[in-house]
Amino acid sequence: MMKRMSYYVKARKFLLENGEKEGGYLHIENGRFNGFTDTIPAGAEVIDYTNAIIAPGLFDTHIHGVKGFDIMDGTVEAVKGVSEAILPLGVTRFLPTTLTSAKKDLETAIQKVKQAVEEGLPGAQSAGIFLEGPFFTEKYKGAQNPNHFLNPNIELFNYWQQLAEGQIVKIALAPEREGAISFIEEVAEAGVQVAIGHTDATYDCCQEAVAHGANTFVHLFNGMSGLHHRNPGVAGTALINNEAYAELICDGHHVHPDVAALAFERKQDKLILITDCMRAGLLEDGKYKLGEFDVSMKNGIARMDNGSLAGSTLTLIEGVKNLAAWTDESLHQIWHRASLSPAKSLGLAADFGSIATGKVADFTVIDENLTIQATAVAGEVKYER
Repeated sequence: MMKRMSYYVKARKFLLENGEKEGGYLHIENGRFNGFTDTIPAGAEVIDYTNAIIAPGLFDTHIHGVKGFDIMDGTVEAVKGVSEAILPLGVTRFLPTTLTSAKKDLETAIQKVKQAVEEGLPGAQSAGIFLEGPFFTEKYKGAQNPNHFLNPNIELFNYWQQLAEGQIVKIALAPEREGAISFIEEVAEAGVQVAIGHTDATYDCCQEAVAHGANTFVHLFNGMSGLHHRNPGVAGTALINNEAYAELICDGHHVHPDVAALAFERKQDKLILITDCMRAGLLEDGKYKLGEFDVSMKNGIARMDNGSLAGSTLTLIEGVKNLAAWTDESLHQIWHRASLSPAKSLGLAADFGSIATGKVADFTVIDENLTIQATAVAGEVKYER
């Protein structure tokens, strides 16, 4: 697609940051949103999506792979493959997400993400690397390999950040591990977001972690102790704490629809819709790998041999549709949980996550059934159905 410097988008409806707007034109200039108008100058270029809705590009902050690719493949091709595969799904930004694995494999994956970004990604753009692990606890290991679990180590993390040339923007850990609180403090101070996950930490320990800089709970209700009325556990802390964000996988398998609706009601704009998608996403049922583990996918549900869920095969747009169906909320509210909340959780909302003047012009074109018709990254329409 050719690169346009200045143009207007016409549509039936726009999901703007501060509400929905019927009709009119959205001005895009030099890859950024430049306001909204009901009239346009003579001779201006217009892209006409008369019957469609214009929404912010989706932002997947937790994705391991899709369509046969996995970030842990440790190849440039895999990172580019994920980028390309999620663009037609309306995703414009994502965090290439690693798994707990052998040190050398993790380091290769980090370097390949960096290389792929330097070479240029064909579709959705990386907003930085998310290290899911290896500082986890065995009880809630999920699909993470406990043979590689470690206590938080700031020297090791700094080495990885050096390899990444600063591209690591988020790390998940179990806050009950030795040295975790001082690690959280130091890493958060350096501008990296710390998430709590795969953990059996107490309510008090989780609250302390948040007080020292942790800001997100990874895939709420999964890989963590549940809510009990006398022992709130990790899930309880995530719901009770008003400061922290919580990721949610809305595929109907990881979390019951009514519990997902409850989580939305409680967390509001602190809820982040994610996919946690693995390589089997968009593919047929069969046998796959997630990191070092064998995974079977049946009816679109990926499980390890022990029956544990192994990531998901969800697309973010399906997550949006599901949560919209499970709640009575407006599309505007639900959509921003998959665009603006993710951007806010990473401190990137000044540039991404919503349609507002001055922000990067990442947008997607949808019909009334929320089918993706087109996707634009930084003002460039890179996908059309």
